[in-house]
Amino acid sequence: MSGSVQAAQNISFQAMQPKMDFMTQQVIADPDVESTVAFLGGNFGGTNSGHMFLVLKDIGVRKSSAAEVIARIRKKTAGIEGIRLILSSDQDIRVGSRGGSKGQYQYALQSGDLEDLNQWTPKLMAALAKHPEIKDIDSDLQTRGLQTNVVVDRDAAARLGVSPIDVDNTLYDAFGQRQVSTMYEQYNQHHVILEVNPEFQTDPSYLNKIFVKSTTGAMVPLSSVSKFQTTNAYLSVSHQGQFPAATISFNLAPGISLGQATEIVEQTKRDLDMPSTINGSFQGTAQVFQQSLSSLPILIIAALITVYIVLGILYESLIHPITILSTLPSAGLGALLALILFGSELSLVSFIAIILLMGIVKKNAIMMIDFALDAERNQKMEPEEAIYQACVIRFRPIMMTTMAAMLGAVPLAIGLGVGSELRQPLGIAVVGGLIVSQILTLYTTPVIYLFWEHLRLYFRGPQRTSSSDLGWQGAS
Repeated sequence: MSGSVQAAQNISFQAMQPKMDFMTQQVIADPDVESTVAFLGGNFGGTNSGHMFLVLKDIGVRKSSAAEVIARIRKKTAGIEGIRLILSSDQDIRVGSRGGSKGQYQYALQSGDLEDLNQWTPKLMAALAKHPEIKDIDSDLQTRGLQTNVVVDRDAAARLGVSPIDVDNTLYDAFGQRQVSTMYEQYNQHHVILEVNPEFQTDPSYLNKIFVKSTTGAMVPLSSVSKFQTTNAYLSVSHQGQFPAATISFNLAPGISLGQATEIVEQTKRDLDMPSTINGSFQGTAQVFQQSLSSLPILIIAALITVYIVLGILYESLIHPITILSTLPSAGLGALLALILFGSELSLVSFIAIILLMGIVKKNAIMMIDFALDAERNQKMEPEEAIYQACVIRFRPIMMTTMAAMLGAVPLAIGLGVGSELRQPLGIAVVGGLIVSQILTLYTTPVIYLFWEHLRLYFRGPQRTSSSDLGWQGAS
């Protein structure tokens, strides 16, 4: 797992370090955590940010899942003052997450007016915090840093013989780490840095102890020629498409799907009635999820049309491809019932299982329809006799192929070993879909076949032609 550590925006590196050490101790004390390593500042953010990597004990040793460990550590560290930890499980493929994002999912607000962005982002975060389905809400909006402005009173400075450039040089000498000399040795060299002692760099009130040398040679207190103003400053301003943007990151509560979370976020934004100048959009994994949902119905319809055309060419019929495709709803129903029964969510892996079922369960109908059509056309059987013989003769191969596919998916459904949580929905959906479709299609496929055959014969009239006429034209 990986985690982001966030403290107050006005904290210093010296104050952040002990808080980070304490947070690390709390995490490593969890019984299911094997080891951890933490970084502070650097490429992971400013002095108020850090990053943590956790390695869990083997699945056979620990008793909790990764989600349960995250929930336990979240509860344990929630009361630590001035710092918070946001954990998420590492994914083999993490799509398009924005750099610096702390949660697993992101929602970005974008506006040309930075003030509007700063005003409405905290409001949206506060509104989302009221929903228990969404956890670890945070943003990359960094507007609460502290800065001290030294405003020179030019009239007072002129009277005392102090110029603004003298003030600038004095402050740079005190706090700017000015290099004033280089000491050379035979094999090395050392830079000499001019600055005040570290104890005078921690508080803006020490500016009152700074003196500036005037043109008369007198040492003038800096506070006599200037005043000090403490204000908030931007630590960073993120951009998206050349416009200022704020990214809200979040995780999901146990048992909550990403689809539910996206609906909550969008509804919450609509309820706030934000100005039209602020645009919101999901990023990273949430964005890919939305795009896949929008294209999934078109993909399924295109697949069904393709299968219909192929089966129509294969059997020279326009109606019996519908008979074969009628087996698909029972497979989807079985997969959904199995997922609900075992408490698994309808994830991308579950969708893959349902698409896989579309190719497996059709073989029951294909075996029966193929035999029945051949019996009608070449052996001159009536539809009832043809489909009955198909059910009797093809029952054994149907059961053999179904049992082979179902038993092959049982190890996935049992879910043993590392990474089994990812494969479990696939196995559960395949096993459930095969069981339900096998039970139903053995009875429904002959009925649907006879329905279409009787309808075809009804429109053809009472006179039955020879088997040589039962080609493409007769079947259609």
